[in-house]
Amino acid sequence: MNYILRYHKDVLAFGLGFFFINVGIMHFTDVEWFTPIVPEILPWSPEFWVIISGIPEILCGIGLIIPQTRIIAGKATVFLLIVLYWANLNMWINGIPLDGNKFPAWAHILRMFAQFGMIAVAAYLAEWIPAHGARKD
Repeated sequence: MNYILRYHKDVLAFGLGFFFINVGIMHFTDVEWFTPIVPEILPWSPEFWVIISGIPEILCGIGLIIPQTRIIAGKATVFLLIVLYWANLNMWINGIPLDGNKFPAWAHILRMFAQFGMIAVAAYLAEWIPAHGARKD
């Protein structure tokens, strides 16, 4: 059991890191899917913001996977998740459909909790949330 617990940060970092790399790549391969939720108040085209936001998602994902960059990448990921939630909130408040479907309120609430969960994991990887009872070897 101690062996499993010893590497839990690696598991969390790989999971969150690969998730961000995948979503970041989708920002380049399926730009149209993301454009509806880009807040209209932003200057330039929604496509610009989708592509630009894909870059830090990929970089954060890679940074989380590499142990030497994990702490700074965790901090950057917390910031990125907070900033990018604006698009999810825009979708919720304005009832914007994705793939022609509007999400029900419970789905938006679930997405919000998922976002909070990812922020908590990233903050933990950034060592902003200490591991209870963890010892330094």
